[in-house]
Amino acid sequence: MGLTEIRFLIDTNILIDYLADALPCQGTECIEEIIERSCNVSAITQIEFLGWHNHSKESKTAAEEIISHATIIHLTPAIITDTIFLKQKIRIKTPDAIIASSSRIHNMTLITGNVKDFEKIPGVSIFNPWKQTELP
Repeated sequence: MGLTEIRFLIDTNILIDYLADALPCQGTECIEEIIERSCNVSAITQIEFLGWHNHSKESKTAAEEIISHATIIHLTPAIITDTIFLKQKIRIKTPDAIIASSSRIHNMTLITGNVKDFEKIPGVSIFNPWKQTELP
């Protein structure tokens, strides 16, 4: 499957690592391709990424540029209902539950380095650019 067939939701940690040039080379190439073709982020990721306390002036400008090209997945009644379900059934932080629900409801592959936070959630397909070298 190519990028035109799969939709991706990018987690905050990936965007921060991408900006810091901290992803492995192959991971950076994958993220650049995804950002160019299918950049979707949860409203929570938008808040976390732009509100990250370690931004320099330059990285804040770069973050704003990335987010300006992203499709923001806002909280909808379906995402809220699914988030509540996940909070009740799985021990998970609220921001992670919202991101997972956004991925589940919109049938997007979640790109994250925090696999441990999401691997126990049914219906969440994960791509980890730290470990995987080819896009699904």
